[in-house]
Amino acid sequence: MVALVLPRLVDVSAASRRSASVAERNVSALKSIYWLLLVSGFLEPLLYLFSIGVGVGALVGDLTLPGGTVVSYAAFVAPAMLASSAMTGSFAETTFNFFGKMKYMKLYDGVIATPVQPFEIALGELAWAMLRGSAYSGAFLVVMVVMDLTTAARAAVAFPAAVLVGFTFGAIGMTIATFMRSWQDFDLLGSGQFVLFLFSGTFIPAQAYPTLLRWLVEVTPLYRAVHLIRGITVGGSGWTWLLDIGYLLVVLAVGLFIASRRMSRLLYQ
Repeated sequence: MVALVLPRLVDVSAASRRSASVAERNVSALKSIYWLLLVSGFLEPLLYLFSIGVGVGALVGDLTLPGGTVVSYAAFVAPAMLASSAMTGSFAETTFNFFGKMKYMKLYDGVIATPVQPFEIALGELAWAMLRGSAYSGAFLVVMVVMDLTTAARAAVAFPAAVLVGFTFGAIGMTIATFMRSWQDFDLLGSGQFVLFLFSGTFIPAQAYPTLLRWLVEVTPLYRAVHLIRGITVGGSGWTWLLDIGYLLVVLAVGLFIASRRMSRLLYQ
């Protein structure tokens, strides 16, 4: 029995180290100018929070959530900005940067000459994207606590949820990047990302939409992410979190599987 199980454990351990090496490569490749890009990714949702959540919120007033909880408009918008921030950070790494490394820099052609496998490349890049998304999420949660939009205890619970959101959108972005043919395709990606940002219960409750549009909105990954984080930060029915978490985990697994399979086909052709 030990002889059968031990090799599997060794393989898992070796694969984890190789995936970590891919993520470590991204850390070591950081340039001083790159930190400006990281900061800009955090500032965008923060500006939306102040301009719309606080500015427009002064005109909107309080909102009543489906569960009966009454919150300020800023407290309603902030969790959506947090989810969007995690999505933006992960997408930036696993679409634009990932595409450049694979199609033009031919970085992964050299990597697969080592024992590193395509699945381990995908996992390592996803881990790096998660680090970027987590940095955005952690900083944004601090802002929410300082502005009294949530409590420190709720923020502590929301952080791993935001990490899960980052992982999920990282897997989605990596899958999309493997189907892209040129830089022009990023125009379509940007448009799709902006539509998600606007119509995922971000600025108004999904219940305000017509029934058919509401159903469409509620099956999108960003809506499930916003619903999960909003439920944690402002309160809500705990059992509905399980549906959101299950949805995001399934999308994460499917995205990672497709991305690794597509990478294998592209790199070994």
